[in-house]
Amino acid sequence: MNEPVELRLAEGRLAALAWGDAGRPTWLALHGWLDNAASFSRLAPRLVARLGIRVVALDFSGHGRSAHSPGDYALWDYCHDVLDAADALGLERLTLLAHSMGAGVACLTAAALPERLARLVLIDGLGAVTTEAEHAPEQLRRGLLAHRRAVSPAPHYPDSETAVASRVAGGATPIDADTAAPLVARNLVERADGRVALGTDARLLRPSPVRFCPEQALACLGAIRAPTLLVEGETGILGESERARLARGAVPGLVRRVLPGGHHLHLEPGAVEAVAEAIGAWRGETTDETEETRA
Repeated sequence: MNEPVELRLAEGRLAALAWGDAGRPTWLALHGWLDNAASFSRLAPRLVARLGIRVVALDFSGHGRSAHSPGDYALWDYCHDVLDAADALGLERLTLLAHSMGAGVACLTAAALPERLARLVLIDGLGAVTTEAEHAPEQLRRGLLAHRRAVSPAPHYPDSETAVASRVAGGATPIDADTAAPLVARNLVERADGRVALGTDARLLRPSPVRFCPEQALACLGAIRAPTLLVEGETGILGESERARLARGAVPGLVRRVLPGGHHLHLEPGAVEAVAEAIGAWRGETTDETEETRA
């Protein structure tokens, strides 16, 4: 049950991992920036066993084993990955299980297409990273100049252990080796010289030329109509900042659970079971008979 099935979706453009039987209600799982479908490798089997569902975790474009995008990687571009995967799986109404950047993508999809969303389960992420309107020219300048520079070669390492150590040392948020290992393993490709390199698109590191302003981001959160659970880590990225409080207050009927753990609490060996329990309890209170199975 713990071993996932590899999938190719959207005419092979997107890679994914699937846990559970194809005939069960399907949840689409969306990972964070620079992560991949293995982000759900510890949570998905628990949800499959507990809830009797199927979990299909995507590699977003440019991540994991999915194709690199010929265009941009704006947050809203990933909504097409979600919709293309849903169409490939025959899903009309969606339950989205989403972490960090994936939670931002899920929120935008739910705001724009509320008729497609049955429920949202967000893990240590809510809404979009924003730029104040008066700083838009500066943001545009940074993005344009970065996009005109040559792309740096992919980092490479003598072995996977060294690659994991690099992720631990240089991650945008704190992460330990046990938590990082599944993510790094799926992002690596073997080189002809025996070394391993990151297969993620190096262009993902470029700053965005354009972001939503705070007012736009809050308006999108206010447009969400699906039942929404937000599971946060006690040492995660949201906490009690003003931005986080405003974002939580904007989502109608949002249910919040704060659990021991960090930003990747759904992948941390010591925290994942509590995450599964919280999701299971909430799902039992919000059963939606229209939740889709694979067509």
